Amino acid sequence: MYIFFAILAFGILIAVHELGHFFAAKALGVKVLEFAIGMGPKIIKIQGKETLYTLRALPLGGFCAMEGQDEAMDDPRAFTAQKRWRRIVILLSGSLMNVLTAFIIVVILTAGAAGFVGTTITDLADGFPNEGAHGLMVGDTIVSINGERLFYSNDFSMFMQLARQGEVDLVIRRDGENITLNNFPLARRQFMIDGEMQYRFGITFNVIEATFAQQMRYSIYSTMNFVRMIRVSLAQLFRGYAGLGDMSGMVGIVVAINDIGQQSPDVWAAIGNIAFFIAFIGVNLAVMNLLPIPALDGGRILFIIISWIIEKLIRKPLDPKYEGYIHNGAMVLLLGLMVVLFFNDIIQLIGRA
Repeated sequence: MYIFFAILAFGILIAVHELGHFFAAKALGVKVLEFAIGMGPKIIKIQGKETLYTLRALPLGGFCAMEGQDEAMDDPRAFTAQKRWRRIVILLSGSLMNVLTAFIIVVILTAGAAGFVGTTITDLADGFPNEGAHGLMVGDTIVSINGERLFYSNDFSMFMQLARQGEVDLVIRRDGENITLNNFPLARRQFMIDGEMQYRFGITFNVIEATFAQQMRYSIYSTMNFVRMIRVSLAQLFRGYAGLGDMSGMVGIVVAINDIGQQSPDVWAAIGNIAFFIAFIGVNLAVMNLLPIPALDGGRILFIIISWIIEKLIRKPLDPKYEGYIHNGAMVLLLGLMVVLFFNDIIQLIGRA
């Protein structure tokens, strides 16, 4: 059941992204030839006034085909005939739609929350080491870990996990002043809590009442924090802390969603956890599409800016077909990467069996 939901959710994310392009193109008067949900053979097709709407066999993907997307045309409603700011708006709109969708999902998920856990210390477990004026004290607010700003306790958990050693650089706020604690020893250990031994950091944080304003603040923050998580993940990849085996394609994402559902205590919890993960994947899709890589929206935006600079220098327009060649070549490489990730996911899946 969760695998079906995962495939459906992934298809919806792509469709939402393409809807962003579609709505922006229509609003700015660009002619849309076809709006497709899914890839492969057409299952259903409806011809509108000028746009063909299709549902295709494979629920992974979709596209919004605009007139003159990669070549100059005489039609004033062609994409390449539009002013640069209009083309940039259309290209940005897909990612913006994904971010907006993620925000709405988080708002819905937090609607019934009683409170959110902050980063102000309300209690330290008995036997907590380095408690005191030169360490941590009740009432301290942990501002950052290794330079990463904290807003909620989820941030504390994430960046302590990424620290991967027993010492971290902390900035805490005490009595209105920021205090830096470099190489501060902080790691999970056994504490006696509520009569039983627990493996924890030994820190209890404050609970913030979930007013409407706090719910909106938490939802906005969570959506933006997805972007930071992606930035941190890319940094881990470039620094060599993560490799190809840590990357996932569509199969890996579907498997991860299924695992989240299976590990949840009940169906409603599974739906909530999967929805939150889908929101993260949606923002991931938005950010990755805006990277300055040919064939992606970010690459197309970069070429619009570069072509503007070149045309200012040589004082004549560039033929868009050459940009189209670059995007088409890059698309082949991206498809190759998708194939590699697909087989990598399959290998990992077989290894789990």
